[in-house]
Amino acid sequence: MSFSCGLECVVLIGCSRWAWKRCTYIGSDDSATWPTATPDEFDPIPRICRIILAVYESDLRNPQWAPSGGYRLNPDWVIKRVTYEQTQGQAPPYLIYCDQEHRQIVLAIRGLNLVKESDYKTLLDNRLGKQMFDGGYVHHGLLKSAVWLLNEESETLKRLWVENGSEYEMVFAGHSLGSGVAALLTVIVVNHRDRLGGVPREMIRCYSVAPARCMSLNLAVKYADVIYSVVLQDDFLPRTPTPLEDIFKSVFCLPCLLFLVCLRDTFIPENKKLGDPRRLYAPGRMYHIVERKFCRCGRFPPEVRTAIPVDGRFEHIVLSCNATSDHGIVWIEREAEKALQRMRESSSETLTTPPKVQKLERLQTIEIEHKNALERAVSLNIPHAVINPEEVPSHENGPEPSESHSEDALETKSVPISGTSNWDEVVEKLFNKDESGELHLKSEAKALK
Repeated sequence: MSFSCGLECVVLIGCSRWAWKRCTYIGSDDSATWPTATPDEFDPIPRICRIILAVYESDLRNPQWAPSGGYRLNPDWVIKRVTYEQTQGQAPPYLIYCDQEHRQIVLAIRGLNLVKESDYKTLLDNRLGKQMFDGGYVHHGLLKSAVWLLNEESETLKRLWVENGSEYEMVFAGHSLGSGVAALLTVIVVNHRDRLGGVPREMIRCYSVAPARCMSLNLAVKYADVIYSVVLQDDFLPRTPTPLEDIFKSVFCLPCLLFLVCLRDTFIPENKKLGDPRRLYAPGRMYHIVERKFCRCGRFPPEVRTAIPVDGRFEHIVLSCNATSDHGIVWIEREAEKALQRMRESSSETLTTPPKVQKLERLQTIEIEHKNALERAVSLNIPHAVINPEEVPSHENGPEPSESHSEDALETKSVPISGTSNWDEVVEKLFNKDESGELHLKSEAKALK
């Protein structure tokens, strides 16, 4: 009797401790040790958010849902607008915008549409470890969508880049579902820059707003110099460790999902999570917009913290009534603009006082931070982690993949056009098929012989 009473007390104390930790955990705890971002590096993000918002408008000259202050875009610079009817469910709607003021070619992709079956189909087209790519794992459905989009628009992007003197930045951006497509599209382009006219790596950028978990940890760190993820406070999506398909199977019982995820986060050791190469993460360098620093209610002037986290990359769901509202692109754009204005005001002390952090010094700091993150990933024995981000599997001299493909191979169909790139073939060249019918990266296939 006494033993059972003691056991009950231990269980009660343990559950109480767990409940206290979960209930007192707030979103700002994720980035408590991160340094603050500078106005120069954060400057493009509110503008990129407005371009993503513009995808929702059918006519920018007569907008219906303009944010505060308007879109501040030139409708004449919109090169192409693609709707659901044109994508036929292969990808979310998107917009190509040639920003002549900031010298950028922007491809912006909208987020999840709750009434479109094709968006759910893309999200559910995955299972843990289904799709291996570039030495890591990625979300299968989002990768297929990225390949389809490249097959459709790579020639347009290449033409725009060449026509503008090969001097404009190539920017890919997306929100929620679109963020995963944009991130994986960026990974493909970075590895095959010659297919877009030889765009240098340093002129490729991706802004993943309210990012989906779409790539394994080694890839998330490897491409942190070109992919930037923007998270508003308590946003649930970058923090949800369960696969995307499980999230939206439980979308009508979100409290149940959050409770189960919290249990999983608490009882699975951190090293166990990092050691799973199939586990997906939000990509790239993280920008965390913090507006509730001490409690779950009440808003403070937003601040932006940034880092390239390896361990502790938004691993804990926040039990907050703002977990879903912080996912909205409208709120993200609004708070990002407030944060940028606040940073500019605090940095402009006097005209005669130089900035505390010189621009060149900050760029060098970012490069060093990326190198340290890569070394940290290797030191933690994260599978497939490399120190040099340009170190990619060799696939130029390997044998061509067989004509038949397993169900895990990409099945996106495209009509090849004379003189254009077929991005299905580009992606499939990264794989070899072994005797059992499984796909392997060509470097791995060579190692097995």
